[in-house]
Amino acid sequence: MRRPGPAAGQPAQPGREEALFHADAAGPLLFARYAYPPNALGYCGPADPAALLGTAGEGGDRRELRHLAAQFEGAWPYLQLIAASNGLADPLDRAVVEAYWVGNALLGHVRPADLHASLDARFRRRAGGRFGALAEAVPAGAIPQHNFHVFGVYPWLGLLRAGMEGAPLEVLDRCRIRWGRVEEVAGDWVTVSSRPLVFEGSRLRLGPPRPEPARCRIDDASLVGPLETGEIVSLHWDWVCDRLTDASQRWLRYCTRRNLGAVNATARPGPAAACGA
Repeated sequence: MRRPGPAAGQPAQPGREEALFHADAAGPLLFARYAYPPNALGYCGPADPAALLGTAGEGGDRRELRHLAAQFEGAWPYLQLIAASNGLADPLDRAVVEAYWVGNALLGHVRPADLHASLDARFRRRAGGRFGALAEAVPAGAIPQHNFHVFGVYPWLGLLRAGMEGAPLEVLDRCRIRWGRVEEVAGDWVTVSSRPLVFEGSRLRLGPPRPEPARCRIDDASLVGPLETGEIVSLHWDWVCDRLTDASQRWLRYCTRRNLGAVNATARPGPAAACGA
């Protein structure tokens, strides 16, 4: 953060808001849905979060949106890696973007050696003595979905193991992509039942479901459009980012558990350098 082989199975005139949450949104728009929440908090990406939503809306400059996406120095190299591993020229191909944020079958074509090489080039110097544990997460099962970057690259798990309470676990929980069921809709906010991260001993795990508030719109900007109770959604920080199909929910659950297993098996106590968001 800059500041502070998968399992088998796998409207006619839209306005600005509708263009952003359209179910068949192209890759750059899907990227914007998930990238906006941390960008709005100042954690990653370009300095003007409004620009991300502006280019993602109806009539927005798609070339500028691609330029802004490349400024997310944590996410962009993973998109490049997934695309290259699948013979795709565009890192913002919709399937590539979905693979990174949520998970899909494209992750199964990323060779562990290529993931290790990418991590080595980006983080060896910044992670210092903790790079060994980060590298060992790859043969332990790590895959290049966003939650691996949160669990394995960021310093927060090391800080928890060093005895710091409170903030590290909260950041880990909010920064990961998580799933939940909409229980109540109230204006710009919804209540979602989701499973939080729990830290026990030296390990992270998922706790029992509990309600949490999440933003679904602000002013004229919405990432998902009107929501209804019972819908399964994805969340990043305090925003609802998308509706999840049964298949995408399964992938997100799978990637989360697999990456939790990888860092639980190999991460060591002690803080690491913050390595980008």
